[in-house]
Amino acid sequence: MVDLATRPGGQAATAMTACSRLGWRARYIGRFGDDSNGIAGLQSLREAGVDIETCKTMPGATNALSLVLVDASTGQRTVLWSRHPSLTMSADTISEAAVCSGRILLVDCHDTAAATAAARFARRAGIPTVVDVEKVRIGIESLLHEIDIIITAQDFPRQLTDAGSLGVALRTMKETYRATLVCATLGEEGSLALTDGGEIRTPGFDVPVVDTTGAGDVFRGGFISGWLLSGASAQAEDVLRYANAAAALKCRALGARAGIPTREEITQLLL
Repeated sequence: MVDLATRPGGQAATAMTACSRLGWRARYIGRFGDDSNGIAGLQSLREAGVDIETCKTMPGATNALSLVLVDASTGQRTVLWSRHPSLTMSADTISEAAVCSGRILLVDCHDTAAATAAARFARRAGIPTVVDVEKVRIGIESLLHEIDIIITAQDFPRQLTDAGSLGVALRTMKETYRATLVCATLGEEGSLALTDGGEIRTPGFDVPVVDTTGAGDVFRGGFISGWLLSGASAQAEDVLRYANAAAALKCRALGARAGIPTREEITQLLL
């Protein structure tokens, strides 16, 4: 069966939606096109309870758009996407006040100069920084030097370091960027992380899979939420298990956000 549906998405936007659904105040900083997709994207965040006060609509720009082809038998997907140049953010467009208004800052790797500026503002204010990184881009190393928690797509560590194994690649990244935790998401296999205490392998959860789109983004939102929920006593193993549970439950529904779980659903899965 072939079906076509329109759903909101985006890396950091989906992560912030997950944080909001899991009971936290969340703010998204970004740019939108002034077309119908841009209007819908902003409205989707507003309805999810995400603060969009600092978002900007760019005149004459089409909104970022992805075409996601989902295999109905496995839930795996192929992504084609486009992004209007006017949506690019530079370092001088970042508001220090907006960036430093929260307890944790998440950035992605699309606009590395802007993300680096935001991370530097946060670090100066004593705010922990987290990055969602999936591709080696110009400026990525400068960005990673400003990040406390590096969460990557499965192939990124080896692409960045040329290491022969994921474990060696994560260790190289941790030593190079002095991050507190470096983690790679591994789809249905869960995640592999490295802290000062050693490797942490967190298995995935067995759930019915409809669509894996956005699972990595929800993992980031789940990680931040689990971290905040645990407070000062947070243990990396527990936070990673919480993040994996959030990502797994997300896969129950079509689209990046429809399956994002509530705090109660995660708690039930973790029992």
